[in-house]
Amino acid sequence: MSYLKFDKEELVNLEYSLQREFLRTNRSGAYSSSTLAGCNTRKYHGMLIVQLDELDGGKHVLLSSLDETIIQHDTQFNLGIHKYPGEFYEPKGHKYIRNFEIETIPKLTYRVGGVILTKTRMLVEHKNQVIVKYTLEEANSPTTLRFKPFLAFRNTHALTRANMVANTKYSKVRNGITMKLYDGYPELFMQFSKDPDFVPVPDWSRNIEYIKEKSRGYEYQEDLFVPGYFEISIKKGESVFFSASTEICDPAELKKQYKLEKERRLPRDSFFNCLINAAQQFRCDRKDGKDLIAGYPWYESIPRQTFLALPGIFLSQSDPVTYEQILKTNLSRLKDGLLPKYAGVACDYDAADAPLFAFHTIQELKPYVEKKELWKSYGPAMKEILSNYKKGTRFNIHMEPNGLIHAKQDGVALTWMDAYIDGKPVTQRGGFAVEINAAWYNAVCVALELAEAAKDKSFITEWSPFPEMIAKSFLETFWSDDQGYLADYVDGTYKDWAVRPNMIFAAGFSYSPLTRDQKKTILSKVRNELLTPRGLRSLAPNDLQYKGSCIGTQDQRSAAFHMGSVYPFLIYPFVKTYLEIHKAGGLSFVKQIMAGFEEEMSEHCVGTLSELYEGNPPYSARGAISQAWNVGGVLSAMAALEKFGETT
Repeated sequence: MSYLKFDKEELVNLEYSLQREFLRTNRSGAYSSSTLAGCNTRKYHGMLIVQLDELDGGKHVLLSSLDETIIQHDTQFNLGIHKYPGEFYEPKGHKYIRNFEIETIPKLTYRVGGVILTKTRMLVEHKNQVIVKYTLEEANSPTTLRFKPFLAFRNTHALTRANMVANTKYSKVRNGITMKLYDGYPELFMQFSKDPDFVPVPDWSRNIEYIKEKSRGYEYQEDLFVPGYFEISIKKGESVFFSASTEICDPAELKKQYKLEKERRLPRDSFFNCLINAAQQFRCDRKDGKDLIAGYPWYESIPRQTFLALPGIFLSQSDPVTYEQILKTNLSRLKDGLLPKYAGVACDYDAADAPLFAFHTIQELKPYVEKKELWKSYGPAMKEILSNYKKGTRFNIHMEPNGLIHAKQDGVALTWMDAYIDGKPVTQRGGFAVEINAAWYNAVCVALELAEAAKDKSFITEWSPFPEMIAKSFLETFWSDDQGYLADYVDGTYKDWAVRPNMIFAAGFSYSPLTRDQKKTILSKVRNELLTPRGLRSLAPNDLQYKGSCIGTQDQRSAAFHMGSVYPFLIYPFVKTYLEIHKAGGLSFVKQIMAGFEEEMSEHCVGTLSELYEGNPPYSARGAISQAWNVGGVLSAMAALEKFGETT
């Protein structure tokens, strides 16, 4: 039995199956995604979505869906499903679904009378190609399959309408056709492993609705172009392969190509393997090198998230080579000691924490690379960051005489809590932010450790006085014996005592200014007020500003992103510190925490972790359906648990 499996009763219930999605990527920016029922509920869903650097650098939906119809004795059974106005679903192909399981790739089983048809799909690695395999498992009469493609040719962030500009002409190719609706796009080749009949019936399917977009307060209707349909006869036990690609393929090779791709896939037969499988999907190749996509379906690379995701995603797979390639790609983007908030797009370098998180990422390579070699490779970048923070750089990011980093500019959120409403930060946290200064202390100590191994005397002479000063100022600024935890940020004479998870960084970094007892009281505070089965809340529920639900319009969601929403990536510094403090006595509790994440493998996006979760039970998933630093954070926590078990 498959680890991830859904039965008929679950799948035919649209309230259940439309809330569960799947995602496959080609590790180069392209992906395929929909719901278990096969009904696209997002404008970001589609059968083949590719990254087009030659157009605008964004992701584009070429093939939105492919409706299948089983024909026997001139009777048609349409397996597709689309949402139209008025709570109207047509056709209602979900009623024929009998099983959905994921072993290595998603497999959907349909039953129509005596006919059993299975369907699997996969993306070809590093190619803009999706291959779908149809197998007629059972049939008592001659059977024909009909396929109707729904074409979009649009950016994932946009929607399209019927128009006179679209080029609705097609050209025949071997076992299929090719089309290109608009200039600037690549051709879309739709081909089968056996020669089909193509019947041109060009038309627009109008007012298809995406219910997720409607609930998010966005435009949610569009028209998709249907050029006609393909028909193929199929015998019991026979398999037919369909390919949609931006390059023409050899139909005779589709079966072999499918088999080779399947053999490369990691079976999703356990919680760990599901996370590893998800982790592999974030890899991507860019013009400036290998990188990590922050999340699907709408994110590109986010350096601060990349640095925190890398250890869990690649070291859990014993792949320091790719780890370093991605690390170097991101560090190559340094400018004035800062990194862009988003990579690959024009944006500000207003992420004050990102460069400092890079030191932790470099530090994690110590078991794989000698310290002096780390300094040789990354010392120049580390020096650039430290010197710019020390003397002062953009956005008024600078070191104060007490050794701490002050970061504040009106109207700009410089930390990872960077949601905006009407151009204004929801949680600006200007001044001395606790996690930035914890990362600053760790960064200086890591750099000195590596510099000492490489005998860089000038650097050691310049920076060796700073750790003691920073540690002293950190405790004086953030710690309170009366409160028993760290202030979230300090701005002038104001100290913010909101209970947020940022203090866990100060406890979790390898170099920490905190004592063991201070870490212990912080853990207790975080456990009692922030810990959930999906990670740590961004704000304690007893705070007057707390928002435990993250639904509604963009502004309503932005208001809740960092006012109570839960983030799984924060579980790693919590688990790491908890095991360090409580040792064997904390083992049972940590195992219980990690077991809670396994439930999410069959929720929201199957086999992965979403961008965030609501702060209130049942901690429903929200935001992007798969987020790299959350997958990486949980994998790092699992590695810490395993490592602790080996040493006890």
